[in-house]
Amino acid sequence: MPESPIKNILLAEDDEMLASLITHWLEKSGYEVIQATNGLQVKEYLKDNMPDLLISDVMIPYFTGIEIVEHVRKELKSQLPIILISAASNDENILNAFELGANDFLSKPISPPELLVRVSRIINAVKAP
Repeated sequence: MPESPIKNILLAEDDEMLASLITHWLEKSGYEVIQATNGLQVKEYLKDNMPDLLISDVMIPYFTGIEIVEHVRKELKSQLPIILISAASNDENILNAFELGANDFLSKPISPPELLVRVSRIINAVKAP
Protein backbone atom coordinates (compact mmCIF):
# COMPACT_ATOMS: atom_id res chain seq x y z
CA MET A 1 0.00 0.00 0.00
CA PRO A 2 1.31 3.45 -0.80
CA GLU A 3 2.07 5.69 2.17
CA SER A 4 0.19 8.95 2.51
CA PRO A 5 0.04 11.35 0.86
CA ILE A 6 -1.80 9.51 -1.90
CA LYS A 7 0.28 9.14 -5.04
CA ASN A 8 -1.14 10.55 -8.28
CA ILE A 9 -0.82 8.53 -11.46
CA LEU A 10 -1.56 9.92 -14.91
CA LEU A 11 -2.86 7.11 -17.12
CA ALA A 12 -2.81 7.63 -20.89
CA GLU A 13 -4.81 4.84 -22.53
CA ASP A 14 -7.30 5.16 -25.40
CA ASP A 15 -8.93 1.76 -24.83
CA GLU A 16 -11.76 2.70 -22.44
CA MET A 17 -12.23 -0.80 -21.10
CA LEU A 18 -8.54 -1.27 -20.32
CA ALA A 19 -8.27 2.26 -18.88
CA SER A 20 -11.13 1.60 -16.47
CA LEU A 21 -9.64 -1.76 -15.46
CA ILE A 22 -6.18 -0.27 -14.78
CA THR A 23 -7.78 2.64 -12.92
CA HIS A 24 -9.76 0.19 -10.79
CA TRP A 25 -6.63 -1.85 -9.91
CA LEU A 26 -4.64 1.26 -9.02
CA GLU A 27 -7.41 2.95 -7.02
CA LYS A 28 -8.02 -0.28 -5.11
CA SER A 29 -4.33 -0.13 -4.12
CA GLY A 30 -4.70 3.43 -2.84
CA TYR A 31 -3.51 5.51 -5.79
CA GLU A 32 -5.36 8.45 -7.32
CA VAL A 33 -5.67 8.09 -11.10
CA ILE A 34 -6.10 10.85 -13.66
CA GLN A 35 -7.13 9.53 -17.08
CA ALA A 36 -6.15 10.82 -20.51
CA THR A 37 -7.19 9.21 -23.79
CA ASN A 38 -4.56 10.79 -26.06
CA GLY A 39 -1.14 12.40 -26.09
CA LEU A 40 -2.55 15.91 -26.47
CA GLN A 41 -4.42 15.57 -23.16
CA VAL A 42 -1.22 14.31 -21.52
CA LYS A 43 0.79 17.32 -22.73
CA GLU A 44 -1.99 19.70 -21.62
CA TYR A 45 -2.15 18.09 -18.18
CA LEU A 46 1.63 18.20 -17.73
CA LYS A 47 1.72 21.96 -18.42
CA ASP A 48 0.23 22.68 -14.97
CA ASN A 49 0.51 19.40 -13.06
CA MET A 50 3.18 16.84 -12.30
CA PRO A 51 1.89 13.42 -11.27
CA ASP A 52 4.04 10.97 -9.28
CA LEU A 53 3.98 8.52 -12.21
CA LEU A 54 2.88 8.42 -15.84
CA ILE A 55 1.61 5.18 -17.37
CA SER A 56 1.10 5.50 -21.12
CA ASP A 57 0.11 3.21 -23.93
CA VAL A 58 2.62 3.43 -26.78
CA MET A 59 -0.12 3.67 -29.41
CA ILE A 60 -2.34 6.58 -28.37
CA PRO A 61 -3.71 9.29 -30.69
CA TYR A 62 -1.97 12.62 -31.50
CA PHE A 63 1.31 11.91 -29.68
CA THR A 64 2.51 8.34 -29.10
CA GLY A 65 3.74 7.14 -25.73
CA ILE A 66 7.29 7.28 -27.12
CA GLU A 67 6.78 10.93 -28.15
CA ILE A 68 5.41 11.66 -24.67
CA VAL A 69 8.58 10.19 -23.09
CA GLU A 70 10.67 12.40 -25.37
CA HIS A 71 8.54 15.46 -24.49
CA VAL A 72 8.84 14.84 -20.73
CA ARG A 73 12.61 14.24 -20.83
CA LYS A 74 13.73 16.81 -23.44
CA GLU A 75 11.19 19.64 -23.30
CA LEU A 76 9.97 19.48 -19.71
CA LYS A 77 13.40 18.30 -18.49
CA SER A 78 11.56 16.15 -15.96
CA GLN A 79 12.56 12.89 -14.30
CA LEU A 80 8.87 11.96 -13.96
CA PRO A 81 8.80 8.13 -13.78
CA ILE A 82 7.17 6.66 -16.91
CA ILE A 83 5.87 3.15 -17.57
CA LEU A 84 4.95 2.40 -21.18
CA ILE A 85 2.47 -0.31 -22.09
CA SER A 86 1.94 -1.80 -25.53
CA ALA A 87 0.42 -4.71 -27.37
CA ALA A 88 3.21 -4.29 -29.95
CA SER A 89 6.03 -5.39 -27.69
CA ASN A 90 8.66 -5.68 -30.38
CA ASP A 91 12.26 -5.21 -29.32
CA GLU A 92 12.66 -1.99 -31.30
CA ASN A 93 9.77 -0.32 -29.42
CA ILE A 94 11.15 -1.43 -26.06
CA LEU A 95 14.71 -0.33 -26.83
CA ASN A 96 13.53 3.00 -28.22
CA ALA A 97 11.42 3.61 -25.10
CA PHE A 98 14.35 2.92 -22.76
CA GLU A 99 16.79 4.96 -24.84
CA LEU A 100 14.49 7.98 -24.59
CA GLY A 101 14.17 7.58 -20.83
CA ALA A 102 11.19 5.36 -20.02
CA ASN A 103 11.55 3.67 -16.62
CA ASP A 104 9.69 0.48 -17.45
CA PHE A 105 7.77 -1.33 -20.19
CA LEU A 106 4.82 -3.73 -19.85
CA SER A 107 3.36 -5.85 -22.62
CA LYS A 108 -0.38 -6.26 -23.06
CA PRO A 109 -2.32 -8.15 -21.85
CA ILE A 110 -1.36 -6.62 -18.51
CA SER A 111 -1.31 -8.70 -15.37
CA PRO A 112 -2.75 -6.67 -12.46
CA PRO A 113 -0.29 -8.00 -9.85
CA GLU A 114 2.68 -7.32 -12.14
CA LEU A 115 1.47 -3.78 -12.88
CA LEU A 116 0.99 -3.03 -9.16
CA VAL A 117 4.43 -4.41 -8.23
CA ARG A 118 6.13 -2.32 -10.92
CA VAL A 119 4.19 0.84 -9.98
CA SER A 120 5.02 0.37 -6.30
CA ARG A 121 8.69 -0.33 -7.07
CA ILE A 122 9.07 2.81 -9.20
CA ILE A 123 7.23 5.08 -6.75
CA ASN A 124 9.24 3.73 -3.80
CA ALA A 125 12.53 4.09 -5.72
CA VAL A 126 11.72 7.75 -6.36
CA LYS A 127 11.07 8.31 -2.64
CA ALA A 128 14.37 6.68 -1.64
CA PRO A 129 17.27 9.08 -0.92
